[in-house]
Amino acid sequence: MQPDVRLSFLDRFRAMRETRFGAFVPVLLALAAIWTYFGLVLPLYDMAFGDAETFWSVFLSPRNIYNLFMQSAVIATLAVGITTVLLLGDIDLSAAATAGVCAALLGVLTLSGVPGWIACLIVMGVGIVMGSVQGMLVAYVGIPSFVVTLAGLLGYQGLMQKILPTGNLNIGDGFVRGIARVLIPDLWGLVLGLICVALFAFASLRKQSQRKAKGLELDPPAALWGQVIAFSVIVIAVVLTLNAYRSLPLLLVLLIGITALLGWVTTSTPFGRSLFAVGGNQESARRVGMNVKRIRVAAFGIVGLMAAIGGIFGASRFGSVSYTAFAGGSLLLEAIGAAVIGGTSLFGGRGSVWNAILGALVIGSLGNGLDLTGASAADKLMVSGAILLLAVAIDAVSRSGTDSD
Repeated sequence: MQPDVRLSFLDRFRAMRETRFGAFVPVLLALAAIWTYFGLVLPLYDMAFGDAETFWSVFLSPRNIYNLFMQSAVIATLAVGITTVLLLGDIDLSAAATAGVCAALLGVLTLSGVPGWIACLIVMGVGIVMGSVQGMLVAYVGIPSFVVTLAGLLGYQGLMQKILPTGNLNIGDGFVRGIARVLIPDLWGLVLGLICVALFAFASLRKQSQRKAKGLELDPPAALWGQVIAFSVIVIAVVLTLNAYRSLPLLLVLLIGITALLGWVTTSTPFGRSLFAVGGNQESARRVGMNVKRIRVAAFGIVGLMAAIGGIFGASRFGSVSYTAFAGGSLLLEAIGAAVIGGTSLFGGRGSVWNAILGALVIGSLGNGLDLTGASAADKLMVSGAILLLAVAIDAVSRSGTDSD
């Protein structure tokens, strides 16, 4: 009887993972566990608000939550882009180096007098070209994406060093610096949060009505409204927490907006459905008439665009561009880890760009919490590696039953 019980549990786990919101559950639980642990372990400190004094955990304080979100923004941006190629079953090892090249080019352009907004558009175009070229090599030449992007990683690292001979460049352009420094007024931050809640509720109800019209299985009303209420609580709590320290940063609004757009593209357009189809079974997708090569090139172009945006965000947040912050550090591993931890399958065919943001928060929370506890860099790497390995193992187990069918 024991094997049957085990198989029943695995079957239920796989079924949960295949639902529309099932992939969010493990990463949300992991994030809650991390925040709870560091919230209890780290000491309390005294913070004065006017005449009243309140006590916060160092980790859960509004100031640290604000810094955590800002620290995770660049990782999340790259992870969102990397998710698109992971949906195909490919990988991009050059995303961080691409971001570094684009950030370095942005610094050179603004230093030479090019207006900041024009420089941003230029580097975004450059990022698309850099990603698309790699996609062409994968799609039309037939070189594995691992090899192509590994070569791109090395080449772009060298190119960044050519652009930045000193390894560092300060950025003084007001437009670029303002992306990370502009804050949304508290009231407008709450309005934006309520708009997000309304859009989420509308999308959920619309999806339910579409499934009903097609005769598909519907989500139970309790589950549907439970998701809406949980989303509402999280969004409003985040906005209020950020307002308690400073305010909602423009950078986070831009990140959520871009992710929402890419989320719509990957789930509600023919191109997005093609990504999942090719990742699920490339040969079947080709036989039904999908242009697999063009889809692959477009996916790598999206990674290049998101890498360029990540470079812009990073340059704005740091006020400078350095080789270590982009190509020479752990940004690439953190971005790939965020996408995988968020539930995107390395085998292709399953994932969500929203999951990548949650995965980035997991990676960022681990790093932030370990920094506050005084952990060494070695400890941080070992913990991050263990979490990544666990996420991949969960993905492999959840697919094992379907692969054998």
